[in-house]
Amino acid sequence: MSQEILENNVASEPSPGEQHFPLFEVSEDIIALADDRISHYPESKLSAVLPLIHIVQHKHGFVSKEAITWIADKLEIEPMKVVSVVTFYPGFRQSAPGKFHYRVCRTLSCAMAGSYELMDQICEITNIDRSKLTHHHPIVVSPCGNYSVEFAECLASCGTAPVCLVNDDFHENIKPENAQDLINKYQP
Repeated sequence: MSQEILENNVASEPSPGEQHFPLFEVSEDIIALADDRISHYPESKLSAVLPLIHIVQHKHGFVSKEAITWIADKLEIEPMKVVSVVTFYPGFRQSAPGKFHYRVCRTLSCAMAGSYELMDQICEITNIDRSKLTHHHPIVVSPCGNYSVEFAECLASCGTAPVCLVNDDFHENIKPENAQDLINKYQP
């Protein structure tokens, strides 16, 4: 039953971005980090689900079915409880992004300042086809696996719109006509 739940609710499909991230495996460092985080929640291991998901995504780029199973086993909970957290928060990825992941703000200030046009330019330059987007796959990866894009909700810098994140680097006032300059900063 648990495997069926994972198959039906987790969208970890192969992605060209996987070449930039190690396959999920339980390592000594992940176990040590997980044990440390769990120790902060002596009353309920369930409270450590978010920190463990963060640990996995940070190391492996996304949260795979195998990682969900491991987290559930580690916390002694049903995999569906982990799935519900992974699928609820848009910051968690269910498939590998590109080496350089562009999150473009799409809320009102950024949209009015050109964020949709910025997204179009980034996609054109990196050869990304966003027509394949689905609810479970908000990220689209370039065929070469080096670039990926997704829209983000408010990145909290409305006065400097449009804004975006490239991996964890914040960029402000990125006009669509400057998309190539932004991409040039991140080369494989």
